Amino acid sequence: MTRSATSMRADILDSAARLFAAHGFRGTSLQDIASDVGCSKASLLYHFTNKDAILSELFAPVGREFDVLLGRLALLTGEEAAKAAVAGVVDLALHFRRQVKILLLGVDVLLDHPDLPDVDDVTEQLVDALVGRAPGQTPRVAGWMALLGIFLTSARGVDIPDETMRAELTSGAFRTLGLSS
Repeated sequence: MTRSATSMRADILDSAARLFAAHGFRGTSLQDIASDVGCSKASLLYHFTNKDAILSELFAPVGREFDVLLGRLALLTGEEAAKAAVAGVVDLALHFRRQVKILLLGVDVLLDHPDLPDVDDVTEQLVDALVGRAPGQTPRVAGWMALLGIFLTSARGVDIPDETMRAELTSGAFRTLGLSS
């Protein structure tokens, strides 16, 4: 039985996400993805013009969700901003574990990728919220530690249940940022 175009696209995206997370963006070819999906490379190229188009579609929901989070955080300050930022970053890191891992595996290539959100800008806004908009370098160091700790741990702890990860990531970030739980 032939798969629908929607089903084929979903299968390609799922396969690409798994392979990119396992072997990196550079370490995965279009042929690898096509073979994993069980289609020809030509069929894959019918749905996506190139590997960058697949990557772009995999990260589009990430960008949208980060925009929503940053919009919610923009109005908050102090501990309220910090706690909301921790909760939001933890939720997104868990929801998009594969994309986080893909980004971490290919950070040198993907940070400035034109089809991905501006990682530097997003991270600076998140760190600012994580530290409750506090000025100075010392709070920013803690903000970076919390942010990167959440992302690195969520990408590595794929076998740990989400609720356990959420609780531990949140309490670890609170400790790093000097917040009360």
